[in-house]
Amino acid sequence: MAGGTFNIEGGGKNYEGRITLFVIFTCVVAASGGLLFGYDIGISGGVTSMEPFLSKFFPSVQKKMKNSGCAFLFGAILNGVANSIVLLILGRLSLGVGVGFANQAVPVYLAEMAPAKFRGALNIGFSIACTIGILVANLVNYGTSKIKSGQGWRVSLALAGVPALMMIIGSLFLPDTPNSIIARGHPHQAKKVLQKVRGTENVEEEFQDLIQASEAAKKVEHSWKTIIEPRYRPQLVICCLIPLFQQLTGINAIMFYAPVLFKTLGMGDDASLISAIITGSVNVVATIVSILTVDRLGRRVLFLEGGMQMIVCQIGVAILVGLKFGVSGVGSLTKGEADFLLFLICTYVAGFAWSWGPLGWLVPSEICPLEIRSAGQAINVSVNMLFTFVIGQVFLTMLCSMKFGLFFFFAGFVIIMTIFVAFFIPETKNIPIEEINTVWKAHWFWGKYIPDDVVIDGIHNKSKVDI
Repeated sequence: MAGGTFNIEGGGKNYEGRITLFVIFTCVVAASGGLLFGYDIGISGGVTSMEPFLSKFFPSVQKKMKNSGCAFLFGAILNGVANSIVLLILGRLSLGVGVGFANQAVPVYLAEMAPAKFRGALNIGFSIACTIGILVANLVNYGTSKIKSGQGWRVSLALAGVPALMMIIGSLFLPDTPNSIIARGHPHQAKKVLQKVRGTENVEEEFQDLIQASEAAKKVEHSWKTIIEPRYRPQLVICCLIPLFQQLTGINAIMFYAPVLFKTLGMGDDASLISAIITGSVNVVATIVSILTVDRLGRRVLFLEGGMQMIVCQIGVAILVGLKFGVSGVGSLTKGEADFLLFLICTYVAGFAWSWGPLGWLVPSEICPLEIRSAGQAINVSVNMLFTFVIGQVFLTMLCSMKFGLFFFFAGFVIIMTIFVAFFIPETKNIPIEEINTVWKAHWFWGKYIPDDVVIDGIHNKSKVDI
């Protein structure tokens, strides 16, 4: 790496730079891509609990809902003018492509643009936009459910065009990251952008590190082939497991189906949507907590605390639902019990929203060196979307067969995830993104995969960092 002082206590080199209005603008605009993802998630549960939507496209599901109160529908389709299943599916596929592109590009863009000591907070801008999208979707669903014509679901679906339009317009004003500009052979332009982003002319040290990282990346012809090499084993494993674990927290089971879940538990239409709005609000507030703490407390603290919080809440929900509904699914909740259930779910959502929610996107985007960064993030997004689909497909079957045991099922995975974090996820706060290999070299387990040519200032790094 280029010259400079490696700060073991802070975690990495102290590049000169500060939070500027320019970097805030670029990160906010880029993070708005999360609005589309969040709106997509949030609109799903509300629309699929609206009977006019079910009666038009899925009358058999509507009938089952009325007969047993135990029907959950996977996949809300964002196509407000659809009048056939084919159009709904085509609209959903189109939206899925857009969401996939955004989820691939935005976290990496934020990780490369943000100063190292503020990278966590700025990167979580993607997650806060996602939670705002979910909350807005819940509010829209509540409002459109009151439309007497029965066409409210069309309004909910069509309004997905608003965050999409915001993202398209905003992207026109975004600069490329210095990394990508250097990779395309324009170092002078890259240095000017870096100076503007950091708010200082003195960026030579960081700029030279970016140059060297780019030169190393150019030697790699096939990033997909390279990422499976032993020296990148930590990144490959974590880019696969973190998105898998994120889905196995059970969060999408809650967020996709919150309105229908509350309705099934005996709440009316309005109560179920209002409860979903409450959980959406908790989601936003708790993600803000993560923004304020992630670069001070670090990633591991939030991962571990959030995991333990989710375990306790899921076990509590399982016990309460089990005692009141049993294996038959027949039962009811008193107002006090329903309020306590809502409290447990909100506490669970809060735990997720300041840990696995934002960190599930942050950590994979910052752990890969430049030569495998695009491949690593593509794996992260693909695994995330794959298991989002899998959970959505099997959730109804699992709920109807496992009943309250489903919450024990997800709690078990959160226990596994929390243990995995404790032993295998190193702390990456304040580490410049181009120096992340020093963290892996210092780790008790992953260090054996990292070659001894990981150096800082020409000296083999044997310094101890937080693991």
